[in-house]
Amino acid sequence: MLRKVRGRFGDKLNPDDAFLSLTREDMQTLKNDWLTDNIISFWEEYLEREFLSRFQTSNIILLRPSMSFMILQTPDPRTLREALPDFSRATHVFLPINDCRNVSQAEGGTHWSLLLISVVDRIAFHYDSLYQGNVWEADTVTRKFGYLLNMPIRFLHLNDSPQQDGGSDCGVYVCMNMRHLLMKRLLMASAHEKVSMSLGGRKVDANSSRKEMAKIIEGFRKEGERRRSTSASPMGKKSRSPPRVD
Repeated sequence: MLRKVRGRFGDKLNPDDAFLSLTREDMQTLKNDWLTDNIISFWEEYLEREFLSRFQTSNIILLRPSMSFMILQTPDPRTLREALPDFSRATHVFLPINDCRNVSQAEGGTHWSLLLISVVDRIAFHYDSLYQGNVWEADTVTRKFGYLLNMPIRFLHLNDSPQQDGGSDCGVYVCMNMRHLLMKRLLMASAHEKVSMSLGGRKVDANSSRKEMAKIIEGFRKEGERRRSTSASPMGKKSRSPPRVD
């Protein structure tokens, strides 16, 4: 669900880290509700910092939900070029897709799906945990993304995507499928290797995945508290004075 989450500065789990700017409302949705765009944005930044950064030669972009939404809603996406990342060297782009069509609705949308555009192959793969749920939105984003890159991109909706059991697990499937495709398919393959993009037969345990994501966030929160505690203590501060000899 695409949401404009409002929260006081003190409601954030770790104000010192931009990619941990999650409110208590965000964390509540992670327990048993539709994931907010803040949670999905965190997950993308987590994958970038903890994994993607190790592959210096990769040119894979994890586009934030707000940017995917802008592409969907803007009649001519070429007007967004200055606000979007530089795609000139991108090989693959991940885009979380939301079904919100009302730009004035703060908490619009009821469903997430995942679009993976292989720029090098000019193919867009759509993974939807509800059969045919976001096909129109994903196809529209694909077409508009093609305008951005000045190239035709073929849209492919994968009918064998893992299907959700719970009514509010779509965002969890987006996050887990994104990590799997990034870590197990794209980053593990050699440059000349053909990689299957099908997720047929793959299972996603939504409850365990929610707990795993919450545990990762909690780990970063505790680490942030430890760093702040260390820097605030007298022993943690480094003296600016030159050392004295006896």
